[in-house]
Amino acid sequence: MNLHEQLGALEVGVDQLIQAVVAPQAQSTPETRNQADAQHAPAEHAVPDVESETVEVQAQADAAVSEAGAQTAAPPAPPTLEINRPAQNEITMTIGGQTVALRAEQIGQLIEELSNARASMTPEPPPGIPPGWRFVSTKNPVMAVQKQSNGDRLLVMRHTGHGWVPFTFSPDMVIQLYMLLTKG
Repeated sequence: MNLHEQLGALEVGVDQLIQAVVAPQAQSTPETRNQADAQHAPAEHAVPDVESETVEVQAQADAAVSEAGAQTAAPPAPPTLEINRPAQNEITMTIGGQTVALRAEQIGQLIEELSNARASMTPEPPPGIPPGWRFVSTKNPVMAVQKQSNGDRLLVMRHTGHGWVPFTFSPDMVIQLYMLLTKG
């Protein structure tokens, strides 16, 4: 997957997260008084009151202007991200007060998207193992190997948390890896 495909996939994932947060907000937006009245009033008795509509439009405009002024005066705090694990097979993510529950398949998808995006970001992860780093290791992982046309070897290993993780080794690195693994 090239960089443009990775960025495209990340954008789709971010769009899905945004939709998961924004859609419930749009559904919970209260109706205006005129919309509610129009829905509940019988059609034959609906007589427009131009003066009251004009006053209400002016009031709405005034409210919008004062709200816009309040927003420019004090920018809202950025939304926070909270991650919880309410059950063995579920993670919840809360962004700006909106909670989304993710199951194992969705978590795998999110890990893959984040991994693809992180691979193109700087700074790179540290070259050495950081002190206090927490990890889960997979004993005797399932592996697949493919020989590339340029002589490199593609090694794909299945990690229980990260899923399928690919690595490409040049012929020299294959020898170094073999020596490292057989060193007594």
